[in-house]
Amino acid sequence: TIYLVFKGGLVYIREHFDQKTKRNSFYKLKDRRLAGFNSIFAVSSIDVAKKYYTEFKKQLAGVPSDKKLKIAMIFSFGVNDEELDLSAGQAGGMIDENSEDTSGLDFSSRDFLENAIVDYNKMFGTSYDTSSDKFQNYYKDVSERVKNREVDILLVVNMFLTGFDATTLNTLWVDKNLRLHGLLQAFSRTNRILNTVKTFGNIVCFRNLEKATNESIALFGDKEASGIVLLKSYEEYYNGYKDLSAGQAGGDKEIRGYKSLVEELLEKFPVGERIMGEQNQKDFIRLYSGVLRVRNILVTFDEFAGNEILTDRDIQDYHSAYIDIYNEFRKGEDTEKENINDDIVFEMELIKQIEINIDYVLTLVKTYHEDHVKNKELLVDINKAIDSSVELRNKKDLINQFIASLDINSVVDDDWQKFVEKKKIDELERIIESENLDHVETYKFVKNAFRNGNVSTTGTAIAKILPPVSRFSPGGERMKKRESVLDKLTRFFERFFDISGGKL
Repeated sequence: TIYLVFKGGLVYIREHFDQKTKRNSFYKLKDRRLAGFNSIFAVSSIDVAKKYYTEFKKQLAGVPSDKKLKIAMIFSFGVNDEELDLSAGQAGGMIDENSEDTSGLDFSSRDFLENAIVDYNKMFGTSYDTSSDKFQNYYKDVSERVKNREVDILLVVNMFLTGFDATTLNTLWVDKNLRLHGLLQAFSRTNRILNTVKTFGNIVCFRNLEKATNESIALFGDKEASGIVLLKSYEEYYNGYKDLSAGQAGGDKEIRGYKSLVEELLEKFPVGERIMGEQNQKDFIRLYSGVLRVRNILVTFDEFAGNEILTDRDIQDYHSAYIDIYNEFRKGEDTEKENINDDIVFEMELIKQIEINIDYVLTLVKTYHEDHVKNKELLVDINKAIDSSVELRNKKDLINQFIASLDINSVVDDDWQKFVEKKKIDELERIIESENLDHVETYKFVKNAFRNGNVSTTGTAIAKILPPVSRFSPGGERMKKRESVLDKLTRFFERFFDISGGKL
């Protein structure tokens, strides 16, 4: 059996986890704002799973809690790759392990799993074990937490490789032999389309499964393999290729690569130059959207590092221009201007996935604070970074007020949190006063919003915070008041939620 060198393999997974699962990409799921996706690690046997889990724990022991990957492990009985290879017809190369029963485990394996579940209980405040009833509930809880992207890596032997769907799952790490229907089933776990950021899944193989993959797709054809479309090579996405399936009367369709698109972008729309005129703006949106789409694929290839052409600062400038045009077009829709979005597509999900976050901005603020000469160029960098972020634009005044408040004794991280806490309460109090809201009920309402990750627009909670409306008021007055209050509280929530640790 070809086993991976454990330490080196796990170092690779740790070093490339953020890249493969796009941890700098932000999106909404069930009204929760999430960063990136998660993964399953499928290995060849329980013994191998135990070794990997032990090594994971060792490597993560000294990692700060906020940087530590959340690893869960589950298996129910032990069948290794060699036994699968000898038992043709077993689900086409896959044993259905989803029995939710640990009675078939030997003492050592069950004891190890018991300890792994203890780790899980500590991580999530649960109380599962390997006894029959509790293990079934553990199985269900693991399933739910993977779907909610609360688990970063789920370590399995065969479980969860068939019939399990999670749109947040985008990567399968593989150190096991897969074949036929079992291979297609396992690979399909990653390709449930979620949004424009997740349009495909990653399969990272530590064994050579290329031949098995091609055989599986050829054998089962379109009917079974319709969900599996292999990406083209890095070279093709970077330099372009001919689409043989899209041949027209004049020949095959030429698909432009990243390099060609970026070169045109730099030539037609130089970095830092304002884009004037509606047609120019549309041309820029189309071209930069194309760059974003192919870049979204290329960032998952290790070879892309160092070949991006565009610097981080270039991307910030282009992002800023893109967001400005997006906001301008949106305003136009509400006025006499015709809807000019009919013939262009704004890739805002892809803009958000290359998002500048508050931690990055605070790092720049620290550098600025330590420079007692007050480096004006760094202030420009900070504001450029904010302008390039959909999520930070509504906090720009807060960040600049905070920078202006710094003195020689300031500790940036600590003082930022204190500053945010004060501003948050001040602004909420102003909303309560200006709208004449019930003070206690409003705080309850907003606390629930911060706890749940979204502002509730239904139910009776919103009615409790509104002031009484005179029976002599014009019809619809209460509805207008409700919409006005919801608008203000939603903007307040979007301004403070992600810089407050999810707490009011």
